[in-house]
Amino acid sequence: MTTVILAEKPSQARSYVQAFQKSKKKQGYYTVSDPVLPENTLVTYGLGHLVELATPDKYNQKYQQWALSNLPIFPNKYKFIVPTDKKKQFKVVKDLLTKADTIIVATDSDREGENIAWSIMNQAKINLKSKTIKRLWINSLEKDAILDGFKNLKDGWAYYPAYKEAQTRQISDWLVGMNGSPLYTLLLKQSGVRGVYSIGRVQTPTLYMVYQRDRTIKNFKPEPYFELNAEILANQQKFVAKLDPYQRFKDEAGLITFMQAKHVQKGSQAGLIKDVQKQDKKRASPQLFSLSSLQSEINKRYHASASDTLQAVQNLYEAKLLTYPRTDSNYITEQEFNYLVENLNGYLGFLSKDVSLNHQEPNKRYVNGKKVQEHHAIIMTKTVPTQEKLSKFPALEQRIYNLVLRTTLAMFADPYEYEETVIFTSIGDAVFKATGNVPKNQGWRVLFSDYKTEKPEEETTLPLVEVGQSISANITPDQKMTKPPVPFTEGTLITAMKTAGKTLDDEEAQSILKDNEGIGTEATRANVLDVLKKRGYLLTEKNKLHVSQQGITLCKAVELEPLLTSPEMTAKWEKALKQISAKKRTQENFLEQIKKFVEKLIADVPTQLTGSAAIKQQINHQQQAQKVAEVFLETPQVTVINKQKFYIVKPKQGEDFTLPKKWSSKTLGKTAIKALVTKGETSKLKGFKSKKGKSFDAKLKLDGHKLGFDFD
Repeated sequence: MTTVILAEKPSQARSYVQAFQKSKKKQGYYTVSDPVLPENTLVTYGLGHLVELATPDKYNQKYQQWALSNLPIFPNKYKFIVPTDKKKQFKVVKDLLTKADTIIVATDSDREGENIAWSIMNQAKINLKSKTIKRLWINSLEKDAILDGFKNLKDGWAYYPAYKEAQTRQISDWLVGMNGSPLYTLLLKQSGVRGVYSIGRVQTPTLYMVYQRDRTIKNFKPEPYFELNAEILANQQKFVAKLDPYQRFKDEAGLITFMQAKHVQKGSQAGLIKDVQKQDKKRASPQLFSLSSLQSEINKRYHASASDTLQAVQNLYEAKLLTYPRTDSNYITEQEFNYLVENLNGYLGFLSKDVSLNHQEPNKRYVNGKKVQEHHAIIMTKTVPTQEKLSKFPALEQRIYNLVLRTTLAMFADPYEYEETVIFTSIGDAVFKATGNVPKNQGWRVLFSDYKTEKPEEETTLPLVEVGQSISANITPDQKMTKPPVPFTEGTLITAMKTAGKTLDDEEAQSILKDNEGIGTEATRANVLDVLKKRGYLLTEKNKLHVSQQGITLCKAVELEPLLTSPEMTAKWEKALKQISAKKRTQENFLEQIKKFVEKLIADVPTQLTGSAAIKQQINHQQQAQKVAEVFLETPQVTVINKQKFYIVKPKQGEDFTLPKKWSSKTLGKTAIKALVTKGETSKLKGFKSKKGKSFDAKLKLDGHKLGFDFD
């Protein structure tokens, strides 16, 4: 009887192997033995996705060239292939799975992990019904967690619907991309715009959210408004009070009318303390981190990208210091809470300040097993590194570990306690309100006191006053201007994706997520942003995200098709996909909906683009931008145009000719090209290589329009 453990990648396999008593490395797998394992157990691994969806040209050679006449592309049966560079490892895995009596799926414990494992097993064409299939489901790569997981394996078939959900997401994205991208690219090309315009079920509405924000900011017209404030002097202490109920005035005339009606005048006047309210208040520590909330917070604090944060958390997971990263939960179960309590002293070693961790009973704000579905929040593992060991990690990983540690420990600390004082002051017939806080117990905030924040909280301390006390007030009408919304950052965009475009603060966002599906998944959102940046649609400037000219053209083109741009619609698709793993919807049902959507695009988009004045105007902008971008060099005698693989030299007099971008393995930069087109030759250049690979130095010269070497 042979048991094969299938890991997702080599590093994960090594973590499993290191937890077992004995192991021996072979080509593409390990033999292992341990009391928790059956005899004759092997560990093998994928290289991430060993199996991928085939591109359209693998179905029919006519798809090698994009053509509108080829659309829609709807395969009767979807083909999956093994990339050439992964075939060797796939053969190893296939041979082992074929011989196995029991297969233990030990890829990442999420939908994508199921997709990777079942895709490999299906591609291997083994009779799965003849095998016993088990599932390893763990939250940590620590030795104890791994061994405990192998002692308590789950039924592998119970996770098959999660694989069908992930595969459906994969195929639906393929259908939208492989049809939508050529459709928009070819139609825009007909209008005179070059470039590839990539369409995606999740990436397009994400890009459109940034485009809308950019457009709102650009079109924003600041408007003046007035506020009425009072600077109050009581007991030799000044404080500022605002009109209660708060009111802003569109113009000075409205303000003056209000002041006259309330018998209030500009400048100094007398007033009375109308009421004083004091209340002791408490503020709980922040919720524990899901991946999205951690990505958002790290971007806010350190301007790290979502993908860099995910990679850093993944590295800390593989180093056995943090729990599983791709989680959408902000809660842990009592099991995790108990081990955190046991290890509190070890975690405290990372703190430079003393903090009391008095609350060692579970609090439902953080500990709620009913709200943990697949994975709990990101917390520390039982493995506590030394300061010296942690200092060897990259800076971002150190920062993430410290932030997760402090946020997790905060739930054991006292709440932040303060006394809130509200003073109501009567001036004429108007009432002005001032609020001040006096900290009484910093509680959990001590954990973050040595962290720099962009805007530290200012505590306003108010004087001791009594009801009926006379005061002196100085009334000042303040003119202000309305402000536009702020640009997206990667952190706020990740939050917007998670809340399907609803702009909510983190705390509120977390509370609505169970009722409101976001767009994308915890595992895919960072990748979506990477794709948009890589394709040049999104630009990052000082941590702010903006849409490029090419991205604007794409957004103008798609905005007449609401299903492509609507985060709410994409969120409904995500909800429908999750119904597949819950066995409430079939793969066939969902893919039929996607096909109808694609057919609607193909039918409607050509007319939309030809009839849109906005897209025609943007195409003109894009063409002008392309022309400007193409000018590589401009001199009084010549203009050099930058093409993908060569330069076009356009003399003011004479015929155009071309120059290569590379010559004998050396890239020709602006200095060399300028010398050639103005002087006819360069100075001696280093870095040329002969056909035999030998380096040499030489001048370049132009003989007419022919480029050659000059060794003199």
